[in-house]
Amino acid sequence: MLIKIKDLQKIYSMGTVSVTALNKVNLEITQGEFTAVMGPSGSGKSTLMNILGCLDRPTKGSYILAGEDISTKNDNELAEIRNKYIGFVFQSFNLLPKLTALENVALPLTYRGIPSKQRIVKARESLAAVGLEDRMNHLPSELSGGQQQRVSIARVLAGEPPLILADEPTGNLDSRSGAEVMAIFQKLNKDGITIIIVTHDDEIANHTKRVIRFRDGMITSDEIITQPLIAENSPALKAVNL
Repeated sequence: MLIKIKDLQKIYSMGTVSVTALNKVNLEITQGEFTAVMGPSGSGKSTLMNILGCLDRPTKGSYILAGEDISTKNDNELAEIRNKYIGFVFQSFNLLPKLTALENVALPLTYRGIPSKQRIVKARESLAAVGLEDRMNHLPSELSGGQQQRVSIARVLAGEPPLILADEPTGNLDSRSGAEVMAIFQKLNKDGITIIIVTHDDEIANHTKRVIRFRDGMITSDEIITQPLIAENSPALKAVNL
C-alpha cells in the first residue's frame, strides 16, 4: 500500500472560528494507481493534496506514505520524504524564464548533489521521454503552453519519484495540449508510476482509472473507471510523440 489515510481531519482556525477542511477521511491508494480527485471549490481536495504532498500536516488522524507516518515528521524530514517519493506538476508550470528547458529539468538534480554530467544526461533522457528532444535549448517563452507543461513533467521524471501529484495540469491548456499531457501521464502510469490528479474536468478524469469526489471535506463517491479514455485516440490529437 503506497498511501493509507485513516480518520484524517484538517481544521483551520480563523480567529475565533474553526473551519473543517477535511472531516474524517479514509482512503487507500496502492502503488500503480491512476486517480482523479474532484470536487467544487472548498470541498477539501486541495487540502488533501497538500497533505498527500507533505506540504501540510493533518490536525487529527494518520497519513502513512510508503510505510512512513507523515504526522510524526518534522519539517526537515518532510522535505526529505518529498524529495524521495513525490513529484509535483502544477497548472502554472513554474519554470524559470531565463533557463532553457534542459536547464530547468536539470536544476532540481543539483540540490540532490548529482554531478553535472549526470544531471545533463538525466535531463536529456527525461525531455526525450515527453517528446521534446528538439526543444531542449529553448527558453519557456519560446515554447507553447503544452510544451512548457511537458518540460515540467520531464523535470519531475528526472527525480524518478514513485508518486506524481498533479494539480489541474491541463487547466491552462487547449484540448490538443491537454490530450498530449494525458497521453504522457497514461504512459508513465503504465510504467508503474502512481499518479493523482486534481481536476474540474470530467473528461480529463475519465482518462484515469479511479475518480474520487469530495464535498464539504468528505468523500462522496469513489468510482473505478473500467474503460478509461485513451488519450492517444483523442480527436484533438493526430499523433503524440512519446
